Amino acid sequence: MKQKTATSVNVTATRNKEVADSLFELGSHYYNTQVYNKSLLLFEKSLDMYQRIGDGKKQGDCFNLMAVTHFYLGDFSKAAINFKKGAEAFRKIKFEKGVASTLNNLGAVYKSQGNYLEALDHFRQAALLFDKMGDTKNLAATTQNIGSVYSKVKDYNNALKYLGQAFTVHTVQGDQEAIAQVLNEIGNIYAKQGNYKSAYENLTNSLRVANKKQDKQLQVMALSSLGDLFYAQSDYARALPYFTRCLNYSDQIGSLQNQAEAQVAIGTIMHRLGKSRDAVKKCQDGLQLAEKVGSVPMKKRGCECLYLSHKALGNTQQALRYYEQTNAFEDSLNLAEAANKVMGIEFQKQQLVDSIAYVKKEHSIQLKHKEEVQRREKQRNLIILSLCFIVLVAVGLWGQLNFVRKSRAAIKLEKDRSEALLLNILPQEIAEELKEKGSVNARDYNLVSILFTDFKSFTQTAEKMTPQSLVEEINICFRAFDLITEKYEIEKIKTIGDAYMAAGGIPHADENSLKNIVLAGLEMQSFMTQRADENRSMGRPAFEMRLGIHAGPIVAGIVGVKKFQYDIWGDTVNTASRMESSSQVGKVNISETLYQLIKDEPCFSFEYRGSVNAKGKGDIAMYFVEKSAVAQLVA
Repeated sequence: MKQKTATSVNVTATRNKEVADSLFELGSHYYNTQVYNKSLLLFEKSLDMYQRIGDGKKQGDCFNLMAVTHFYLGDFSKAAINFKKGAEAFRKIKFEKGVASTLNNLGAVYKSQGNYLEALDHFRQAALLFDKMGDTKNLAATTQNIGSVYSKVKDYNNALKYLGQAFTVHTVQGDQEAIAQVLNEIGNIYAKQGNYKSAYENLTNSLRVANKKQDKQLQVMALSSLGDLFYAQSDYARALPYFTRCLNYSDQIGSLQNQAEAQVAIGTIMHRLGKSRDAVKKCQDGLQLAEKVGSVPMKKRGCECLYLSHKALGNTQQALRYYEQTNAFEDSLNLAEAANKVMGIEFQKQQLVDSIAYVKKEHSIQLKHKEEVQRREKQRNLIILSLCFIVLVAVGLWGQLNFVRKSRAAIKLEKDRSEALLLNILPQEIAEELKEKGSVNARDYNLVSILFTDFKSFTQTAEKMTPQSLVEEINICFRAFDLITEKYEIEKIKTIGDAYMAAGGIPHADENSLKNIVLAGLEMQSFMTQRADENRSMGRPAFEMRLGIHAGPIVAGIVGVKKFQYDIWGDTVNTASRMESSSQVGKVNISETLYQLIKDEPCFSFEYRGSVNAKGKGDIAMYFVEKSAVAQLVA
């Protein structure tokens, strides 16, 4: 067999590098012109080639640009995953500037998710690295981001201070894009303070820079802020043109989040101007986009607009339907607001801790000076006393050595037992945070899958069994479910009577969690069918089970101080419960939202059920899912 020479191998590697670079450059072109869907495909292709070549720098660049693109498209979960992969690639080659940039961008993702403590921590890490490298431009950008976090927690004085520092540097360097962003931040702060004149000046200056740069992303940002400014003043006629232009640019760059916001804003203004029929069309379009993005606040605003518009038109039944949906989303937002308040308290507490740490540091320096003087004066006496003490301690330690060894072994055994018990109750990351701080911060998750099971006719079947056999049967089923959730790396949340609840994608986002939770649900139903056949063959009562799954945003955390439990809340949980109650025995019932996310998975086949009325939710499109024939054959 003819072997390749070193020269031919080098030529092949060089050609692969040239192809990868060409794909990357073309992807960058589409990224810069904001054609994001095409840029993503090209970055993925070039990343695959860079991984085969072993070019770590370019791998990090690909991950970083893919993450920024997902961020602009409103997919924060994918953005965070790619930023983390990019940071890891840069760390492997010790490229500090790449690590710092990725930390800064990851902070922006956390800020968009409302996790302000994590955002501030990542911004500060990035700022330290940029300062160490003397990178003034990127240090200013990170300073700007720190100011925006302070704005989010309504500390406007600190926000304006940091934003002013960033604006000065951007102006000196002539960074027009950054200037537009800072002016927009400052304008929004003035609007929140009711200083509409200063807000208008800053926002129009931001839009002027964006128009000059012909940057549609910046134009969308400024136009949306100006529309909000006039809407806040009830000047709907002036607000409407800004939102109309914002929608036009959002359509061009394909940003679903901005499209949804603009459509709902225009629809709400149409209703305010007495054009309720036009309002219904706009808000319906906005609500559909909000459903795709998974934005609960936007879905709530869309339903509220549709409720008011249908009410004005005399469409009582439709108005009532959207009124109920508005209330359901309001409940979810109240939970998120409660979580944000907890975040705000933790943020203030962290600021106080930082101040106390500084005071302690200064006090510690003063004490060290005093101790040094005292040490020199008493050095001789201390040496003599120390020698005597060492002799006494050595005699005591000799007698206690065996006792200490036994005590350590006993303590370690108890510690291991406690660790095992805690990890059986809570996810490892949550358990570590609880041990370290004594409490756990509530967290928002943009996309989590929720699974519910319930035994059909449980009460009637249970009446035919003794209490002991009933408990044993439930334990057998739930132990099997525990093993299945562990196999597919999804998190068991709790059991409530004969119901079992699990979630995928927490406490860490996992791109395979949606597929895995459906596979877990199918395996649970398969186990229940087999178990029922065994029980019936032996003349014992048998349980049959319904199972439903939904995916969307949730809030997670620990409630209570005694017998605490890791739990999740949100409209997604309620909808998942309706998927279960609307399912059939032996089937896995999923929502339209989850179907859209996994419909391209080759291992599944789907049966559309149509729109099924769910209690408190109205008509919801549902699907039965099964393993495809190909998947079953491979298994």
